Amino acid sequence: MLKTHFPIARLHRNLTVSGAFALLSGCSFYFDTGPKPELVQKVEERMQRDEDLALPDLSRAEPKTLDSAIAEFRADPKKLDLTAPPIVLEEKGTTEAVEESHALTIADARAMALTNNLDLKIALIDPSIAATVVSEEEARFDDLIFARAKYSNKDTPFLDGDVVNFKAVDKNSPLNDEIAKLGYMPQSAEQWDVEAGIMIPLRTGGTVILSTPLENKSKSRFVASDQYRSALRFSMSQPLLRDAGISTNVAGIRIARYEQQIVDLKTRLQSIRVLATVDKAYWALYAAWGELDIRRQQYEIAQQNLTMVKRRVEEGLTAAIEINRAEIGVAERMESLIVANTRLKLSQRQLLQFLNDKRYGIDTSTIMIPETSPMLVSFDFDREALARKALDGRLELLELELKLAADATKIDYLENQTLPMFMLDYSYGTQGRDTNDFGGAYGDTFTGRYDDWSVGLRLEIPLTNELRKSRLSRAVQQRLQRLTTRDLKELTVRREIYDALDTVSQNWQRIIAARQNVVLVGANYDAELKQFEEGLRTMTEVLEMLTKLGDAQMKEVRAIADYQVGLIDLAYATGTLLGYSKVDLAGLISK
Repeated sequence: MLKTHFPIARLHRNLTVSGAFALLSGCSFYFDTGPKPELVQKVEERMQRDEDLALPDLSRAEPKTLDSAIAEFRADPKKLDLTAPPIVLEEKGTTEAVEESHALTIADARAMALTNNLDLKIALIDPSIAATVVSEEEARFDDLIFARAKYSNKDTPFLDGDVVNFKAVDKNSPLNDEIAKLGYMPQSAEQWDVEAGIMIPLRTGGTVILSTPLENKSKSRFVASDQYRSALRFSMSQPLLRDAGISTNVAGIRIARYEQQIVDLKTRLQSIRVLATVDKAYWALYAAWGELDIRRQQYEIAQQNLTMVKRRVEEGLTAAIEINRAEIGVAERMESLIVANTRLKLSQRQLLQFLNDKRYGIDTSTIMIPETSPMLVSFDFDREALARKALDGRLELLELELKLAADATKIDYLENQTLPMFMLDYSYGTQGRDTNDFGGAYGDTFTGRYDDWSVGLRLEIPLTNELRKSRLSRAVQQRLQRLTTRDLKELTVRREIYDALDTVSQNWQRIIAARQNVVLVGANYDAELKQFEEGLRTMTEVLEMLTKLGDAQMKEVRAIADYQVGLIDLAYATGTLLGYSKVDLAGLISK
């Protein structure tokens, strides 16, 4: 028995120890063969990409100046060439006394918004929250060190035992065929039970437990004894069907990481949205300044006309009724000037709300003067190339791709959950005993004289399994729904690109038409004023032409502002920003 027992014991010990170390080493790093690693790489590359839309690189022809475009328009009004390099409009002057003014570039506005915008500050907290969810999922595989100790003391009274019949070897012995009743002597027993070990959850779905129990049992009264026992135990439980496999057990981590990347994309999208909103508010302020300048110019011209009419009346060259007509013109333009001044304040207040700069209150007396010149450049865009760029770079589409990847992971997990529960249980242990101390008992565990091991299987099969099948069916339907949503979103992105391109083209043509209209109406106003001085026109007719001149100038200013907004919408439709300044959104989100 000894010759066969010891090799078997050593074989079990070697297999157990080597298997334990293999499992432990395998658990020391993260196994995850993601279903679509190229998607994760694509998202990471997109997150590191600069959000600058280089419009000149997307133009198929050399740009032309606005003057060249107007000259071509005059030569052939039916043909508009949609290109022109930047020009600087006349600087806006003001005669209104203000306490303080601040020249604000669009790059400064962006920097203030990235630093102070409250919507963006709220969004920047989301990535930190998403990171904690990933940590929670990864913590499911944390090793657990456990220990337990128990002390017991038991006093047992004298107890009656069994009745026995003696059979002596010597038939002549007086004890032969005697009947006696046994009794259990009263005892006092003290016992210490201590166990410590480590429990290791495996990414394969199983659990490994390594432990060493210790026991000390002392008895007194009549039959005294004192013994120490120890053991080394290894046990493993591994699912073979349901909950088996690395991909199944790391599904929660993988989905959490997809969700974390989705949150990062949403945060970046929120940053782009905030900056696009700030850009639009900036050009709204620009348009408000343009309107104020035009209304002030109209008012000043009306005042000059009133002065001129009064002088002509005094000289007897004009009827006195013209003074009333000129005063009506001044009053009408005073109202327009007041409205334009209020609109400027409202536009500035809206921009300051987005900037949220502590230096400027929402109702500050500081006047913000737009300093950045409008981008009066048109481009001959490749419509299909821009559409492809949008489909490749739109963060919403990348978000849908990540959600689809998370759906696929969830479906794989739920498919595994529909399988029966089939478990493999294995345990092995060695024991030792000593009558002196724990050291001797612990050393005895390595002799291999006392060992035990077991292997078992467990099986659980639901009768209907409808619960898990229903969950799987719902996940599949949700994925199909999301696939349709992706197709719809791609169609919407294409529509947004083409709408933005048409809007940009329209606004560029509006600029050319408005510039030409201003020239023509200005010439007509000068002619009307000259005829008034010759007595051929009334001041009412002069003021009507002056109003048309102001309206033409307003159309040009609005067309310029709308063209800037159209370029912003075009960049936003591709998932980027206009390149007024470099914007480090990756560094902002990683903080």
